Amino acid sequence: MFIDYARIKIRAGHGGDGVVSFRREKFVPKGGPDGGDGGRGGSIIAQGDTNANTLLNFRYNKNFKAESGACGAGSRKTGRSGVDTVLTLPLGTEIFEIKEDGSKVKLADITDHGEQIVLAKGGRGGKGNSNYATPTNQAPRHATPGRRVQEIELELVLKLMADVGLVGFPNAGKSTLLSVLSAATPKIADYEFTTLEPMLGVVKVTDYESFVMADIPGIIEGAHMGKGLGHQFLRHIQRTSILLYLIDIASEDPLEDYRTLRSELILYDSFMDKKPFNIVLSKIDTIPEEEREARIAEVARIFQETTSQKVIAISSVSNVGLEALKFQLYKQIQEGV
Repeated sequence: MFIDYARIKIRAGHGGDGVVSFRREKFVPKGGPDGGDGGRGGSIIAQGDTNANTLLNFRYNKNFKAESGACGAGSRKTGRSGVDTVLTLPLGTEIFEIKEDGSKVKLADITDHGEQIVLAKGGRGGKGNSNYATPTNQAPRHATPGRRVQEIELELVLKLMADVGLVGFPNAGKSTLLSVLSAATPKIADYEFTTLEPMLGVVKVTDYESFVMADIPGIIEGAHMGKGLGHQFLRHIQRTSILLYLIDIASEDPLEDYRTLRSELILYDSFMDKKPFNIVLSKIDTIPEEEREARIAEVARIFQETTSQKVIAISSVSNVGLEALKFQLYKQIQEGV
């Protein structure tokens, strides 16, 4: 199950208490103070992992605590430090702290494998009475407690990291394209909203070269305002390097479809306007063969005249134009275009 949002509570470990203790050895009936310090509490640490791809582990287990430090002991023995708790997160996870007034503060953005960020630091251990001996007070009878830490509420938001993001209306052929180009197995059917969660696929170019493509659930008009779970879908587009607008060639107005899709992305995040993109006419196999070339030429002319953009015509079912599309995308990724 793909889960891209979770709210959890974390608490680092409390610091162990320092202790009051005095040496009581044979022939030393009134030894000096030897109370040890408390151990440091364990911390809560976020760690990126390329093998993780969902926040499912945080859907039902919502409370995470690190071990508290142990109290000190006599003979100046420091208490054992608490064990850290490590939260393994998929790359692309943003972490926000939720304040009491409901506001949010961004704590971290996990983007690299093995990257570690301390979300909550363990409490400092208290001082034992051996730390307070002075020439005028050689038998101090006080020690300090370990530092107590507060619980923190966090919001985890996963944004998929992919080289290419597929953008299109429901039933535009995104899932079929992903399944043909990669080993991904998204649900495919001849009705709208078949895909209800984003899916990643690795597109193999050569034996040693590949790129990652993301199938984003179909966008509808008003998605930037949250309509049709728009916000949940659109945030996964933000981290893609290249956008691929998939337009059904059988649409009554392909140009208007493109303008609507592009407008929804830019209204959601103005930075989308700066991302490189390609326009692909999908499902050309649905046009009768005797009309196909004329229809492709007509739509291509309209896009060229109004947007100065060339279009790529493909059929995922008939495997037409896919090799050219794959190599063009890979070239753009390599060039950073």
